[in-house]
Amino acid sequence: MLTATYILVSLSVEQASIRMSLLAFQNYMHVQLRHQSQLSLAQLQYAGDWLNRLYQGGYWRKLEMYLIPAIRQAAPHADGLLNEINGLNHAALESINVVQQRAGAAIDHSELQAEQLCAAIDAFCAVLLQRLEKEERELFALARKVIVGEAWFAIAYQFLAHDARAREARRGRAQVLPFVLPAPLPAPLSTPLQAADGSAETAADGAASAPPVPLQPLRAQA
Repeated sequence: MLTATYILVSLSVEQASIRMSLLAFQNYMHVQLRHQSQLSLAQLQYAGDWLNRLYQGGYWRKLEMYLIPAIRQAAPHADGLLNEINGLNHAALESINVVQQRAGAAIDHSELQAEQLCAAIDAFCAVLLQRLEKEERELFALARKVIVGEAWFAIAYQFLAHDARAREARRGRAQVLPFVLPAPLPAPLSTPLQAADGSAETAADGAASAPPVPLQPLRAQA
């Protein structure tokens, strides 16, 4: 059915945008932190803030808002697959909590290693990339089997309404996704921060510029 194909192609574009955002953020942080051993609290808060934004952004995808509810309604037996996907979300949240805990340790003047922060970021990106792959490989195939007829048209209508609201929202505020290269991160006084190299710039090539986001306490939730 053409409507089903349109919906799944639209979702694939959305998935690709999120994948690029994750990889751009991961590459940028590696470039910034590769020559540092100790981190400042501001750096940890910055990383945690962007991890939280990327994580929470997953809940505003059209897949989460419209396709998954339709699958639940059409196929109650799909709970196993949906629980696996939800488990990957929780694993990503654990990586955010690691960064949050290290930010708390920084307040106590504990030594913090850039390598540990990069490991938490890598774990976060790995599980979300795994989630995207599982959704595309298994969830899309399941949707084609269990969603039929008028249900596809209802989803398509929801997509069109969603896109119209998104266009209206973009007129008044910046989007959370995709990740874009910000101003250089604050560096500890003892170790100047290295500038991003060309690979980091290429990863986010074409993304819209956005002003630096003020640092806020982390409030990641499942």
